[in-house]
Amino acid sequence: MFINQRTCSANSKAFSALKTYYENRDQFALDWKASGKKVAGTLGCDVPDEILLAAGILPVRAHSDPAAGLAEADKYLEFSFDPVVRSQFERLVDGTGHKLYDRLVISNSTDVLIRIYFYLREIQRVEPEKSLPPITFIDWLFTRFMMHQERNERIIKAFAAQVAEWAGRQISDEELRQSCSVCNENRAALREFADLRCGGDSCVTGTEALTVIGAGMFIDKQRHTQLVRELIGESRTWPKVDGHRIFMTGSPQEDTTLYGLIESAGMNVVSEDHDWGARHMDRDVDLSMEPVAGIVDRYMLRTPSSKKAFVKERVDALCSSVEKCGAQGVIFYMNIYDEAASWDYPSQKEALDKMGIPSLMLAVQPYPIGDDAELSKALGAFAQQLKGGK
Repeated sequence: MFINQRTCSANSKAFSALKTYYENRDQFALDWKASGKKVAGTLGCDVPDEILLAAGILPVRAHSDPAAGLAEADKYLEFSFDPVVRSQFERLVDGTGHKLYDRLVISNSTDVLIRIYFYLREIQRVEPEKSLPPITFIDWLFTRFMMHQERNERIIKAFAAQVAEWAGRQISDEELRQSCSVCNENRAALREFADLRCGGDSCVTGTEALTVIGAGMFIDKQRHTQLVRELIGESRTWPKVDGHRIFMTGSPQEDTTLYGLIESAGMNVVSEDHDWGARHMDRDVDLSMEPVAGIVDRYMLRTPSSKKAFVKERVDALCSSVEKCGAQGVIFYMNIYDEAASWDYPSQKEALDKMGIPSLMLAVQPYPIGDDAELSKALGAFAQQLKGGK
């Protein structure tokens, strides 16, 4: 995992703590379980943390491990699966998931995760010795109409009832409101930190930002909020980051390797729309609403995902985000077999061209990245383009 760390962040106690959580992603969950409390692994970006937290269950994002092998994934999955998802699957089937999670919750955030759910369910049926954690599937409807809103509220109420059963007690509306408030406070702190990335006075690098955001996917939200608040005060005095400002879109970046290569090429990622970055803290739960309705609104009305949105929605969202963060260029980065992330590209590029924003398309990229000279060369050429060839 590449973390291009500067002296200012290296000397920060808050950042060092967040970096430790980010790099040692399973430790907090293991300690949580050792204390007698429950952990739920979440696969997909649309599992409501708020409901799990209300029941005292720690939500932890299931993640890949680029350094590990794929012996189990190779037995069950076609090679045409997104390689990041193959790695996530490996950690679930090789026994890691059973050790970490009391439950696994999968949302239909992408079509490939729907397939993963069916594969895991079948493995549980025919190979119970694999000892997978019990699995729950959340079948959202992603179109934004009242009929679908009502159906989603029924789905999430049913999920809340399941979580209450796991916890062995009822979950009150007040507990749900409290957990929504905790998550809102966490997202507000992350947005305040993210503001330090944007514009010409950016004092935070993309690798630092991914580290701070990502750490919160593996630890208690209140602990994460406390550390982010401490870091905000420190980082306001950090030196300005040199380099052209980049907006990232395409395949989610679970680690900082790509951002580090971008920084080495003389650029800096100031925002992104993938689920391991700025989209993670997009939109709060409206606390004036009935809790489940507010939770459904929050997850359904966020910045549209590349996997579950119309092209026009994605074009409008990209242009708005690029303008808001003051990006000078956009990088489209697509893992091999992650074709869905490229479907909106022609229309998005056309819109960016009209705005006068240069863009770079990097498609069919291997995972893990490794030491890719061609990628570094392409990034260096794009950096020169942003300099006007100077």
